[in-house]
Amino acid sequence: MIQIRHLSKTFVNPDGNTITVLKDVNCDIEKGEVISIIGPSGTGKSTFLRALNMLEPPTTGEIWVDGENITQKGYPLNKLRQKMGMVFQSFNLFEHKTVLENIIYAPMELLKSPEQQAKEEAMELLRKVGMAQKADVYPASLSGGQKQRVAIARSLAMHPEVILFDEPTSALDPTMVGEVLSVIRQLAKSGLTMLIVTHEMRFARDVSTRIFFMNEGIIYEDGTPEQIYEHPVHSATKAFVNRIQKIVYEIDSDNYDFLQIHTDINRFCIKYNITGKQDLAYWLLKEMLFTHMRSLRPLTFRLTHTELTGTTALDFMVEHLTESPLTDAARESIRQQIKELIEEPTTRGFRVKLII
Repeated sequence: MIQIRHLSKTFVNPDGNTITVLKDVNCDIEKGEVISIIGPSGTGKSTFLRALNMLEPPTTGEIWVDGENITQKGYPLNKLRQKMGMVFQSFNLFEHKTVLENIIYAPMELLKSPEQQAKEEAMELLRKVGMAQKADVYPASLSGGQKQRVAIARSLAMHPEVILFDEPTSALDPTMVGEVLSVIRQLAKSGLTMLIVTHEMRFARDVSTRIFFMNEGIIYEDGTPEQIYEHPVHSATKAFVNRIQKIVYEIDSDNYDFLQIHTDINRFCIKYNITGKQDLAYWLLKEMLFTHMRSLRPLTFRLTHTELTGTTALDFMVEHLTESPLTDAARESIRQQIKELIEEPTTRGFRVKLII
């Protein structure tokens, strides 16, 4: 359906220096594929997506869509953009139009759809994304997640063959990410061809038929979710998909600013969409520090979350300790609240790890 050959994109910064964002990108995309594009920030993911519908015309190379070279001079871009919808980070809704008016505008103007037909199709799309009850309100009254769902419905209203999602959840409050990802999951099951730039590792693994790992301006690795996540070829791919997010504290006395730790735990759980674990995490922290390990200072506390597996852990490390500080009663109490308890000596001391 889409063929990309020797695609590159360079920019000239204000100092006059040339920056190459995409370097000789080559790939084929088949009809019905759901491709997630992952990788570190600044590696050309969004530029690649924008080049596909000529929002960022490539410096060199060719893009063929349904057998037509869209990079050829004079190619009608309106024709391309009727085939290829795009959902942006920042919604881009018309603030002076209602939700319904936002959705019917392009079909009526570009496809010349009759108003009644456009409205009926728009309401069906709004029902599909759970926004039918908001048809007559203005975007200013909507949450970020609701605006993004309207933006998805607006894109679908043009009956595109392909939809490009450019980090559709990055501008959202973490509590709203799930509602948008749920809509995209439903679309993935419908057979629509989609390319999704995302930092949501578990979502990418679950929804995709194929993954592009982009690094240094190229498609560094291309494969099925199983291949990319379970058997990556390159060390850079393995390091990226297995990355662990963490916060670490060196606690040297009972006068430590525990209120700040509480605030940081809440922020951490919101950021990585694990708010259901924050109350338990803080309760366990208090139990360990002020009951089971109160006499042990200094100690290192670490909260970690592995994005791919969804594993969250509290880690307590005491240097020069040779055995577990937990009593049998403490172990029994803690095990009732968590998935796994790990007690192990290390080269530095002794670690107690609680997986929640």
